[in-house]
Amino acid sequence: MYSCAGLIVYQKNQDVEPFQMTARRIHAASSHSTVSSSRAASKHWMGMAPDAYLYPGPLVEYSIAAALTLHGHWGIGQVLTDYVYGDVKVKLAKAGVLLLSTATFFGLCYFNYHDVGLCKAVAMPWQI
Repeated sequence: MYSCAGLIVYQKNQDVEPFQMTARRIHAASSHSTVSSSRAASKHWMGMAPDAYLYPGPLVEYSIAAALTLHGHWGIGQVLTDYVYGDVKVKLAKAGVLLLSTATFFGLCYFNYHDVGLCKAVAMPWQI
């Protein structure tokens, strides 16, 4: 019998330790560092929207290309972590995500260099 915040928990098998998830264990998980990095980056990226409107140019456009690619890479990586099982499948999925992220970044850089750029492309529908 264990007491947990005023509640008494009865354990049928005394050989098994009760499951405890402390804050220290949660914050030590590898997914926590990705989530923390993503939150910190999203605060930085929120400042990119006004910059893109006020100061469109190569520096902002390539920064947005990198930010969009990194955001997608982290997001798809977390989905794979949750839903893909098996060593071979995980390795293939991670290689596929890396290939997709690389192609996305180079595609956005190509668009920035050879076409109007991301800032101008987003502003074009409002010019009609």
